[in-house]
Amino acid sequence: MPGFFFPHNNMTELNGKDDCKLGEDKIHKKKQKAFGADLKNYLKSMVPHIESGIKTSSSRNVMLSAEEVIQWSQSLEKLLASQSGQRVFREFLKSEFSEENIEFWLACEDYKKTKPDHLHSKAERIYEEFVQSDATKQINIDYQMREATAKRAQYPTHTSFDEAQKTVYILMERDSYPRFLKSKAYLNLLNQLQTNTSR
Repeated sequence: MPGFFFPHNNMTELNGKDDCKLGEDKIHKKKQKAFGADLKNYLKSMVPHIESGIKTSSSRNVMLSAEEVIQWSQSLEKLLASQSGQRVFREFLKSEFSEENIEFWLACEDYKKTKPDHLHSKAERIYEEFVQSDATKQINIDYQMREATAKRAQYPTHTSFDEAQKTVYILMERDSYPRFLKSKAYLNLLNQLQTNTSR
């Protein structure tokens, strides 16, 4: 796991609680900066699609419009119904180190469409990746739900992960989603699209 670099002269500053907070603030700012750079690159790659989208609506599925991005603010459901919304929200969650939530939610959506003869292998993969106590992308659910989900995954049906998925959805809806709507990522994207539309 990569460590954080502190210049030598700053190490002496990080003694008390206030100094520790100062260090955490610096780390948080670095994370925000990195996310900002990632988003800027994403936006740059989207600009040609956005501008061509204003002229032609034939390939609308790969383009973003200001209307679509405004709809994302109506509900998390509308945000996740959009492929572009999923991508932008995922980038935001990466910046908060909680992308396992959307990855689990998407894995559950895919799982519900799985053919019955593939349910067992997919259930096992989802359980190992997101649910078990030492999972690489462990989701934030309580012990009882983890145990109940484990039992359901042993005898998989299309609804085996429904309760855990609902819990993770509520967590995103109450926690990450409101922050996303106030984030520079979302506001800058919306502003850029509105500027392009008004040209």
